[in-house]
Amino acid sequence: MWSLPWAEVLVGEKGRSWRTVPQVRTVLVVVHTVTAATRLFDVLGLWARDSRVQTVFTCTGTSAFSQGTEEFLRDRGIEPITWQAAVEREFDLAVAASYGGPLHDVQAPLLILPHGMGYNKLQPGSRSPEPVFGLSESSLLHDGRLIPSVAVLSHSEQRERLREYCQQAVDIALIAGDPCFDRMLASRPLRETYRRHLGAHPDQRVLVISSTWGERSLYGCFPSLVSQLARRLPLDEYRIVVALHPNIWCAHTPWQVRNWTGEWTRAGVTVLPPEEGWRAALVAADLTIGDHGSVTFYAAALGVPVLLASAPVEAVDPASPIARLLRTAPRLDPDGELPAQLESTITAHDPERYSSITAHTTSVPGESARLLRSSVYGHLGLDEPAFPAETTTAPLPDVANAEPISQIVHLGFGDSRDHAVVTRFPAESLRDATRLPPEAVLVATTSETSRRWLEWAEILLDDGRCADPGQWIRGTLARLPTAVLAATRDPAGRWVVGGLDVAEVRFTGPDELAPAYAAFLHAWVAADECVHDMPATVTFGLGGRNVTAAVEAS
Repeated sequence: MWSLPWAEVLVGEKGRSWRTVPQVRTVLVVVHTVTAATRLFDVLGLWARDSRVQTVFTCTGTSAFSQGTEEFLRDRGIEPITWQAAVEREFDLAVAASYGGPLHDVQAPLLILPHGMGYNKLQPGSRSPEPVFGLSESSLLHDGRLIPSVAVLSHSEQRERLREYCQQAVDIALIAGDPCFDRMLASRPLRETYRRHLGAHPDQRVLVISSTWGERSLYGCFPSLVSQLARRLPLDEYRIVVALHPNIWCAHTPWQVRNWTGEWTRAGVTVLPPEEGWRAALVAADLTIGDHGSVTFYAAALGVPVLLASAPVEAVDPASPIARLLRTAPRLDPDGELPAQLESTITAHDPERYSSITAHTTSVPGESARLLRSSVYGHLGLDEPAFPAETTTAPLPDVANAEPISQIVHLGFGDSRDHAVVTRFPAESLRDATRLPPEAVLVATTSETSRRWLEWAEILLDDGRCADPGQWIRGTLARLPTAVLAATRDPAGRWVVGGLDVAEVRFTGPDELAPAYAAFLHAWVAADECVHDMPATVTFGLGGRNVTAAVEAS
C-alpha cells in the first residue's frame, strides 16, 4: 500500500483511503508543451476551485518541444502522472490545448482548445493550402473517427474553414471565443502599471519585438535585429521588450538562448521569460515588431501599431486572418533608418486600420470564460459552481528592469548651466567603432565584463554604497589610467563623483541617472569651470522628461 503509483493515489480506487476530499468528478489535463500549458492555465480556474472536481495532469511527450514541460508543471505545484497511467484510466473529461500524439487513446470526452490566435499555420512540411494544423482531417481524425468531442474555435470564420477542411468536425465545433485575448482586454486598465513594471517612463515608447519559432520567424530571419535597434534607439526614448516563442527556448535550451540574448540585456533590453509576460507587454506597447506569430496579430487586435520584420504568407492558411494581416501591415526595412520607420509607424497609425481583419480574433469578446465553463460542466454532468466564471487579468511582468551595464552619454548645456540635455545609448552601439564619438563620454560600471569598455571608459561607476567614497574613487582611478572620474554612493545614498584631481561632488536624485550625473561633472570640468561654482540644482532633459537633482560640491 505504501508503494502505490502516483496515479493510483490521485484517482485510483486503491488510493481512495489516502485522499481527504471525496472525488465526484475527475478531469484529465493533457499537456503537450510549455506553450500549450500556458494556454491551459488560462482556463483551469474555471473549475480548479471546485472541491467536487479533482484535476490530474499528464504529458504526452510526443512533441519536438516537450522538453521542460513537466518542470513547468512541477514549478507550479503539479506532479503529472505518466501518459501510460493516464490512458489506462477513465476520466469524466479531458482537456488539451494542442493536437498531436495519441490523443485518441484518452478514455474521456476530449475538449481541445487552440494554443494561439485560432488555427492558421500550415503543418510543418506542407506545401499546399492544406493541411491547416487544428482544422484539417490529419489533426482531427484517427482511423476515420473524430478525436475531440469538442473542438473549441474562437471565431465563426474558423468554422467555415473547418467545413471546407474537415466536414465531419463541424458538428462538434464550439465557438467559445479566445480566453487569452479576453485576458488582455480585461488588462487594459493596468496599462500604466505594466509599463512601470517594465521600467518604462511615461514619455518612453515601449517597443515590443515578438518572434514565433522556425527559420521563417523574425528571429530566424533577422537574429541581429534586436541588437541593431538597441544600438540605434536612445535609451531615454525607448524601452525595448523582447518576447521569444517558448519553442525557441525549448529547442535551443534556455542556457543557449540566454547566451545569445546576453548582448541584448547588456544593452538594456528586457527579454521576457518564455512562459508569461508578453500579454502585459502588448497592453503596455506603443509599437510591436513581429512576424506571422499570434502575438503580432494580438497586438494589432489591441490597436497597437505593428511592423512586420518577417511575413511568410506561404507558411499560413491563405484564407486565415493572419494571412490577411501579413498582406496588409507595413514591412520593416532592417537596413533602413530604423528610428524613422518606428516613429512614422506610430504617428501615422489609425487604431481602426486593421479592424476588419482583427475582428476575427473572437466572435464573443469577453465571453470565453462563461461559454467554456458551461461546456466543461455540461460534460461533467454537474451544476456550475456559485462563483462567477471570471476572466482574470494578465499577471504583472516578473522581470528585472534592464539597464545597460555601460552607456555612451552625450551631454550638452541648455540655455543655462543648470540645465543639461542628455542623450544616452548603450555602449554596445560602439561595437564597430575605433574611438569614442566627439562630445560623448563612456560610463562603464564595475559589473562590466567587457575589457574593451573598461579600457575605453572615461568614467567608472559602482552602484554600491561606500563608507569612504573618496578612498574608493582614488584607489580605483589609480588602476584605470584612461578613466578621469569615478562615481559611487555614500552611506546616505547620494551619488559621489570625483577624480584624482577633481573635487568630489554629491548628487541627490534618481539612481538610474548616475551616468548623467558623472557626465555632467565631466562636461563641467572639460569646460574649465570651477567645481565650486556648480549650481545647487541641475535639471536633466532626457528624451521627453526633465529630472532635477540636487548638487553639493565638497
